[in-house]
Amino acid sequence: MIRAVLLALLLAGPAAAQVPEPDAYRGEPYRAPVPATLQGATVIDGAQAIRLHGEGVPFLDVLPRKTRPQGLPEGTVWREPAHETIPGATWLWDTGYEALAPAEQARLERGLAEAAKGDPAAPLVIFCRSDCWMSWNAARRAVALGYSGIHWFPGGLEGWLAAGGAPLVRATPVAP
Repeated sequence: MIRAVLLALLLAGPAAAQVPEPDAYRGEPYRAPVPATLQGATVIDGAQAIRLHGEGVPFLDVLPRKTRPQGLPEGTVWREPAHETIPGATWLWDTGYEALAPAEQARLERGLAEAAKGDPAAPLVIFCRSDCWMSWNAARRAVALGYSGIHWFPGGLEGWLAAGGAPLVRATPVAP
């Protein structure tokens, strides 16, 4: 019985994980299975991410930044939780949502231009967490902005660690 259940799960895994690439940016829920493709970008796995990192390709982390919770009583001390990322990555927080406010759009555009050093064909790796649409959205936006060297890393932080990547480090968010 257990063997049959395990076999069924193994056989259903890849079929269940097939997610079509949408024609628009994805909204809630952001933590959900993602497509295996991103038109205009190269999809990479953990081993490829480690190789590109070793070659000095810039990595862009688009995971959202935690903000002070609404409704905390006045005088309550709140400290922003630490965010860990791939060593050397630039944290372009809040740039992977379905719709971006002008400040987030500007942060993404500025971050892409700085990372690419003005070369829209320069290789860039965009990631966040595994099964997170934030990185898919941000990478799709980068392609729409004319960046042709985009590498989307859907495995994100978990994929990096599982592939044997360097330990994560504390991230510093880029200026608003």
